[in-house]
Amino acid sequence: MQQQKEHLCDVLIIGSGAAGLSLALQLADKLNVMVLSKGPLREGSTLYAQGGIAAVFDENDSIDSHVSDTLIAGAGLCDAQAVKFTAEHAKEAMEWLIEQGVPFDQYRDEDGVLKYHLTREGGHSHRRILHAADATGRAVQITLVDQVKAHPNIRLLENYNAIDLITATKLGLAGQHCYGAYVWNRNSEQVEVISARFVALATGGASKVYLYTSNPDVASGDGIAMAWRAGCRVANMEFNQFHPTSLYHPDARNYLITEAMRGEGAYLKRPDGSRFMPDFDERAELAPRDVVARAIDFEMKRLGVPCVYLDISHKPKDFIIEHFPTIYAKCLSVGIDITKQPIPVVPAAHYTCGGVMTNQNGQTDVPNLYAIGEVAYTGLHGANRMASNSLLECVVFAQSAAKHILANLAQAAAPISLPQWDESRVSNSDEEVVITHNWHELRLFMWDFVGIVRTTKRLERALHRVELLQREIQEYYRHFRVSNNLLELRNLTMVAELIIRCAMARKESRGLHYTLDYPAMLDNPKPTILTPPERETEPVTTQTI
Repeated sequence: MQQQKEHLCDVLIIGSGAAGLSLALQLADKLNVMVLSKGPLREGSTLYAQGGIAAVFDENDSIDSHVSDTLIAGAGLCDAQAVKFTAEHAKEAMEWLIEQGVPFDQYRDEDGVLKYHLTREGGHSHRRILHAADATGRAVQITLVDQVKAHPNIRLLENYNAIDLITATKLGLAGQHCYGAYVWNRNSEQVEVISARFVALATGGASKVYLYTSNPDVASGDGIAMAWRAGCRVANMEFNQFHPTSLYHPDARNYLITEAMRGEGAYLKRPDGSRFMPDFDERAELAPRDVVARAIDFEMKRLGVPCVYLDISHKPKDFIIEHFPTIYAKCLSVGIDITKQPIPVVPAAHYTCGGVMTNQNGQTDVPNLYAIGEVAYTGLHGANRMASNSLLECVVFAQSAAKHILANLAQAAAPISLPQWDESRVSNSDEEVVITHNWHELRLFMWDFVGIVRTTKRLERALHRVELLQREIQEYYRHFRVSNNLLELRNLTMVAELIIRCAMARKESRGLHYTLDYPAMLDNPKPTILTPPERETEPVTTQTI
């Protein structure tokens, strides 16, 4: 068997978005850090985030107001302490990003004082969104990538898939501890081993489990699935946010139309040009995302139309182009002039509000394993994420995790040599069609049965189908060498099951989870927490785990 590469580091960070890169930069002055990126370093959900990041910079705003707005949007399921913690550290986090060089938009007030331009989005009672035009995520990602590339203590591994975490349990050792991970080098198509004192999951969400999503292809729930297999609890997976306004056009799939456009006065309209959001909520287009997404879904089904329309053409042309240059250019490239025409839009799976359970330090149930960003459940989002709190969560919890790791160096053992990955019992696949077929089947029934509106019967059907798929995929996984599609499909089916089981456990409609069988809200809602069953696993050195 060919000798496999083994890497040693102080901290292994799996994921290269805002959360992972922020954590790397806050540790690298004192520790040797390795960052694993599934694709090119810039690719990920952060790159495509448009609207901005929420923080209190206006003297007329307050942390208490930010907290209150978040709690309201979370529909009674937010952890109040997590919300308060995030809002209190928001300005500090944004000032750190500014120090890194993120070019948030600025203007001069009537006294000539330079200030940050703040916009407003759905659910917010004040203008508190820092942004870089309508491509904030791109500005953040490019800035952080440049910084990590320049740091001598950060090693970047691009085009690597994490396969599984290596824990004490899997090594047959006492206690619970994370020692590193097996990873698949997509360039050489070989498995490699990484041993680390600390491991942090920053892999993003799982919206690729749905047929229509605003997320890039890498958002396949890898960290959530790996953490679950390693023994971590997950929570609130039933709350998958569907962004109300994804561009509906055959030549522009998965393209998001920022919520900031509605914040700046855009109207949602039926095909006949009439507005409909005032019929559903007194906040109209500024209602939280779950309300807007259900309203669009209702109108599309009621009218039998494939989309609705978002119209900002009543605003001055210069205003539109200045505030939304990226969207203007993108729409123009497919023949839509947003200064003159409405934009056809549909809802799309956008954000995973649940995830791996952590505390305010980003710690999971497994010692020395952290989770930050969309992969984690911190309690911040509750039953519905408020706009522009996602990138904020990434940076705030990256800072708190970094502080905790640095404070606990003395207790962390040095990296150890780990067993190699054994491929002696597997072969190359000649049945890739199995993966392709199962991939499409999974995303289709998740969209149909576990989408914006659910029923118990639909969920039961989905669970039955996902269990069949898991058996097929596990059999496939035992016999053939790993590949990108196989690893992602294995993780997506695991995450799909977690979403379905959480949805079946919630006997009410709240936030992003709406079921026709339980349309009312319960009086004392609690998070939906799933605990991994105790499993007997085969030795960690084989591909059968």
